[in-house]
Amino acid sequence: MVKLAPYIFSENAREQGEFYVKALRGEIVSVQTFGDAPKAPEEMKEKVMHLVLQVGGLQIFLADSTSIVSGNQLDLTLEYGTEEEARAVFAGLAEGGNVIMAFERMFWGTMFGRIQDPYGVRWQIVTAK
Repeated sequence: MVKLAPYIFSENAREQGEFYVKALRGEIVSVQTFGDAPKAPEEMKEKVMHLVLQVGGLQIFLADSTSIVSGNQLDLTLEYGTEEEARAVFAGLAEGGNVIMAFERMFWGTMFGRIQDPYGVRWQIVTAK
């Protein structure tokens, strides 16, 4: 069995993690700082080395980084069983972000929308057939 967990590098992983707690209806289950590691530089001690966010049955990891370079090569897709749940997540991620494609019924029969959240991460929110 293989599991895939997105690892998002951030300028402020705690803040971004809290945003996802609200938007994705998730829960932060653990946070390790660089201060937990031996010989961490003083200026890094409070920075997040590894944050685990639980969203349904998925895990998303976040960490602080000083060299963020955003690209356009990846979207994260979340599929929900109901339109109500998907619509709520879409609205949550859209707060302060940019709607790329409105959440609406597509020709293939499911609801679909695309967003770039306030942290530059792109998401596709879809309902199951």
